[in-house]
Amino acid sequence: MELSVLNIKGEDSGKKVTLSEDIFGIEPNVHAIYLDVKQYLANQRQGTHKAKERAEVSYSTRKIKRQKGTGGARAGSIKSPVFVGGGRIFGPRPRDYGFKVNKKVKTLARISAFAAKAKADSISVIESFSFDAPKTKSYLNVLNALSFTNTKTLLILPDTDNNVYLSARNIPKVKVTTAEMVNTYDLMNADRLIISEPALSKLETLLNK
Repeated sequence: MELSVLNIKGEDSGKKVTLSEDIFGIEPNVHAIYLDVKQYLANQRQGTHKAKERAEVSYSTRKIKRQKGTGGARAGSIKSPVFVGGGRIFGPRPRDYGFKVNKKVKTLARISAFAAKAKADSISVIESFSFDAPKTKSYLNVLNALSFTNTKTLLILPDTDNNVYLSARNIPKVKVTTAEMVNTYDLMNADRLIISEPALSKLETLLNK
């Protein structure tokens, strides 16, 4: 697949890039994408939830009524889960929701995500750019020029650029990442990928290892 390289004014720079068939031309593996996204979301969970169980509730342990003759069910402790304020049965406990996904599967998932976006014609390649200082308006001007103002976009840079990152940080539906840090969730969550021209060659190097 061949794409025109745009400048930050949204104009065709006259340059063309050819997307690698090994990354952008494969048939997307939906299950690999599912596993990688599932792992990413699982890792976002803190797992600090906790409810007090019977042994942890702070109440008296004396027998609350006599065993027989009351006409009701026998009861030994006010801590019982059947009483209001009693301990919870099988309540949530702190845990780690993370699970393992093989490295090759994660790589396949990222490649499949790029291929899915290429198939949907949702990739734009832009010339390398930076800002003199962090300014939200500067990044908004780039989005306006590319006609992506109200589109959920992911910009992929070759390396960390704080001025670009800080300029985009407060804009809704916008995320900036690097070729090394890009993940399957961010790729699938974006409606449009904007890839910096130098980042494209870096992605191909990283994903073809």
